Amino acid sequence: VLLMSVNPGFGGQKFIPHTIRKVQELRKLIGESESRALIEVDGGVNLDTGRLLARAGADVLVAGSHIFGASDPMEACAQLSAL
Repeated sequence: VLLMSVNPGFGGQKFIPHTIRKVQELRKLIGESESRALIEVDGGVNLDTGRLLARAGADVLVAGSHIFGASDPMEACAQLSAL
């Protein structure tokens, strides 16, 4: 299940904080239904928001602006993967 955490249109937008609650609610629904669905979040993801989303139950984080805007994209990927 893909949740957008910005208004679709262009990269580099500010993260919409209410997305964290949506992830929590969706994680609960998936658990109750015994589904194997994954939760993917796209938009405004960086280390701070990624940490919050992972704790809320997100499985996949799309962090294009964070990765490609980093001075060391490989390190940025490694840090996100460690969440």
